[in-house]
Amino acid sequence: MFTIVIQAGGKSKRMGEDKALLPFLGRPLIERVRDRVANLGEELIVVTNRPAGYQFLNVPLYQDVIPDRGALGGLHTALSVSTNPIVGVVACDMPFVSAPLLEHLTTILYETDADAALPSTEGGLEPLHAVYRRATCLPLVNNALENDIWKMIGWHEQAKVRILTPQETRQHAPYPRTFWNLNTPEEFQEAEEEALRRDLIT
Repeated sequence: MFTIVIQAGGKSKRMGEDKALLPFLGRPLIERVRDRVANLGEELIVVTNRPAGYQFLNVPLYQDVIPDRGALGGLHTALSVSTNPIVGVVACDMPFVSAPLLEHLTTILYETDADAALPSTEGGLEPLHAVYRRATCLPLVNNALENDIWKMIGWHEQAKVRILTPQETRQHAPYPRTFWNLNTPEEFQEAEEEALRRDLIT
């Protein structure tokens, strides 16, 4: 059983407004992200500290259980409120999020004793396009926050984390901008042009 969680708790400082709600090819960016992952699991939820703005998504909305703890606080909330043992987490500002990659990461958790499965690229790990085992990860994340650790991977040393090499990641998500986070109006425009060019509208 699998829950997919879209993290929309960021402050969008560089954008100056809630980027998840900005139009991307004519509809809110988060709606595009939702549609790309909607068929993956039995449950889809959004973690946001501004739930009033997200009612149109027609999915359960949750505010951070522990406020003001950044992305790790969002992961803690995702693991806390999910009703399924496997939890996939994606950022709201990734217009090219990969459902096949998330399915592969989920399979890893079903078939091994790993606590989490994360893709990596030459630029590093992608913890906001990853899959977590709720029962084992939640106490570790909670302990990290209690010890004032905010880094998304600050608890990994205590967990069994399966990290895909960049080559493995490309096998399941060959598009090089799968993990592209949009932070500025210029990036929004560039990503829209890229989506149209590559026929990646859906």
